[in-house]
Amino acid sequence: MEFDTGVIPGTLEQEIAQVRRAADTIRANISQVIVGKEAEIDLLLVALLCEGHVLIEDVPGVGKTVLAKSLARSLGCTFQRIQCTPDLLPSDITGISYYNQKTGEFTFRPGPLLSQIVLADEINRATPRTQSALLEAMEERQVSVERETLALPRPFLVIATQNPVELEGTFPLPEAQLDRFLLRLRLGYPVVEEERTMLRRFRQEQPLVNLQPVIGAEELLRLQQVVKHVLVTEPIETYLLDVVRVTRNQTFIELGASPRAALALEHASQALAAIGGHTFVRPDEIKRMAPVVLSHRLILSAQARLRGRTTEQVIAELIASVPVPVEETALAGALADGDQQGQPARQKGKE
Repeated sequence: MEFDTGVIPGTLEQEIAQVRRAADTIRANISQVIVGKEAEIDLLLVALLCEGHVLIEDVPGVGKTVLAKSLARSLGCTFQRIQCTPDLLPSDITGISYYNQKTGEFTFRPGPLLSQIVLADEINRATPRTQSALLEAMEERQVSVERETLALPRPFLVIATQNPVELEGTFPLPEAQLDRFLLRLRLGYPVVEEERTMLRRFRQEQPLVNLQPVIGAEELLRLQQVVKHVLVTEPIETYLLDVVRVTRNQTFIELGASPRAALALEHASQALAAIGGHTFVRPDEIKRMAPVVLSHRLILSAQARLRGRTTEQVIAELIASVPVPVEETALAGALADGDQQGQPARQKGKE
């Protein structure tokens, strides 16, 4: 289904400014509940604008679920939470058809997966069979119920959380499903002043209860299309490909980044540029997004793991080894300005 973006030459700059204002508004709304974590909130906004999915992986109690709920409540979208357990069945999340004795017909009762924002809490506690149902929804944006295929509403965003410490009774996500997540991020512990502010804020009330939507679903869909028009010049495109391809020829990496990873990195960089108010992608956006886009898509060799190396460390080293197109990047602003005036420019935005 195509949406009219309303983006024409000469107005992209104004449209990007609207994306930035919307991002600032959502960020400020979430900050009423979440203390600090501005970088993590920006990453959630990137996924939202890319129609991607997010895996939040961290220890219990650092605010994974609260952050996901805060984002959902800031949007005028339907929201459902799925608490994943080993006895959860695919039909529990997709829905079932039951016989209605009043009408004498079968009636479909939709499951929580048929919502616009879905929080899958502790996803690694669900069985592979249930995970596969979620995989279809994330990739195909549809669910299959009793030989019928149902399209999911738009926008559609899955925010999954998992605890990497307690692994008893869990089912690790397969590589194919990890690859369906646009981003993987960790929250970490707050600094002392942030934790002090959190204690005072939650001492007498729960700010999450009073959080109100600040943007509607239709506006969000329009902004998602605007982001696709952020300019990706040929030098930046080459730099992005160099970052991705360098992961494929390293002895300490068994599985490098796939072409899907390259697409994900480009989309995420476009969204990050847009929420920063830029009409073109810079190397800085690629550098910032590469760790969260690529880290869960790589498999390190056994020797690298024995040495205690992490995928984040490896990606940081590889990015540092790739030359940055400094001079060409300086021309990106001129190219973007030319595009604003209706002049031809190399545009990699998707229609």
